[in-house]
Amino acid sequence: MVTGLDRGLPVLTVFFDGGCPLCRKEIAFYRRRAGAERIRWVNVQACADRELPDGLNRCDALRRFHTRDAQGRLHSGARGFAELWAALPAFRLAGLLFRIRPMGALLEIAYRAFLRIRPLIPRRPGSPTKM
Repeated sequence: MVTGLDRGLPVLTVFFDGGCPLCRKEIAFYRRRAGAERIRWVNVQACADRELPDGLNRCDALRRFHTRDAQGRLHSGARGFAELWAALPAFRLAGLLFRIRPMGALLEIAYRAFLRIRPLIPRRPGSPTKM
């Protein structure tokens, strides 16, 4: 487990679909950025059930992007991305901007549009076909 600075806890935990090629590429991009070492990255396809927090089951975690902040709050969709971006210095301004209601709402609309086409993206062999 990669830990953060406060009390050995990560500043953010990211739950991602490792069976989705686009998702894997995007997460690999973020993991190479400065600050990524303070984030815990959980591949929902491969993790043990105990690695999923209360309030998040595997099916929901595979359907939408989720993060959990250092206070234990879950964020999904656009807000999850805003939290991720805010945790990475290169994207901090975008993260703070998309935490603001009108901007966050616009990003959520775009994210939901993406979710409609996401099932058309070929998945890794052996991954669930339904999300």
